[in-house]
Amino acid sequence: MTTNETTTSIGRRTLGVASPLTVSSIGLGCMGMSEFYGTGDEAQGIATIHRALDLGVAFLDTADMYGPFTNEKLVGKAVADRRDRVVLATKFGNERAADGTRLGINGRPEYVRSAAEASLQRLGVDHIDLYYQHRVDKTVPIEETVGAMAELVEAGKVLHLGLSEASPETIRRAHAVHPVTAVQTEYSLFTRDVEDQILPTLRELGIGLVPYSPLGRGILTGAITRTDDLEPADSRRTAYFPRFQGEALESNLALVARLREIAQGKGATVGQLALAWVLAQGDDVAPIPGTKRVRYLEENVGAVSLELTADDLAAIEAAVPRGAVAGERYGDMSSIDA
Repeated sequence: MTTNETTTSIGRRTLGVASPLTVSSIGLGCMGMSEFYGTGDEAQGIATIHRALDLGVAFLDTADMYGPFTNEKLVGKAVADRRDRVVLATKFGNERAADGTRLGINGRPEYVRSAAEASLQRLGVDHIDLYYQHRVDKTVPIEETVGAMAELVEAGKVLHLGLSEASPETIRRAHAVHPVTAVQTEYSLFTRDVEDQILPTLRELGIGLVPYSPLGRGILTGAITRTDDLEPADSRRTAYFPRFQGEALESNLALVARLREIAQGKGATVGQLALAWVLAQGDDVAPIPGTKRVRYLEENVGAVSLELTADDLAAIEAAVPRGAVAGERYGDMSSIDA
């Protein structure tokens, strides 16, 4: 697939109706540039962000807990001289100490305000385009959390609000306080439970969907054939990600092999096919595949121009039937709002 796409060829999508935000059809998840997926490299990350912007991928996603704190600084440095070209999304709520210790989920109004101020400082910007609650704090009424987020909008520090991994009930209650522009959740050929209740709720309310891990944390790229392919510090080697372990990984790679046959027939990589499938789920869906390398970014961009026919979509569904994936997406699902 060609990699010299412009903003026009990549296309744009609008998230939300009551508080609409126009973004590039695919974004860039920046988390792995700093933590979790092996060793981070700031210079490499910045180069990848700059290449993304050159290709028209102008929807950048980060969070205060990535690093912790260092990923926002990296993104801020990368966009410092090109802020007007970027739709900048960040998140709060997964509270961590500076040494990385996890302190829990925090949705208290006073924390919302202090977290936003800290993110603005680290990013070096005067406003955040899309501000998500990263995880729902089940000890704080969502109305209180979103009320504090709405105050940030009124102050001009945040333009649009989002939620991440929120249940349909939480989404409805939040949206009643202030229009929610987008909900971020995991969605890919390997994770489709969002289709049951969350996606219908979003479409009823006029809220966009931002899928993270649209490539199954890398399994759907075909680049991972065994756990040892991952760096020693890569969290996917741990039991927290069951789909990468032992027999589950072998079973899941067999599904990828089926997809590869379809992709080859389309002149595409298996990752491009998987990402094109997500893009085909609706114009209100804007995935944010993450990468820290230019070559994978360019491959992902190629998915935008990959057209899937009804027969292609049927073949993909047959190759990876819903429910065929082995293993839960997280070893511990307790932080997911259900």
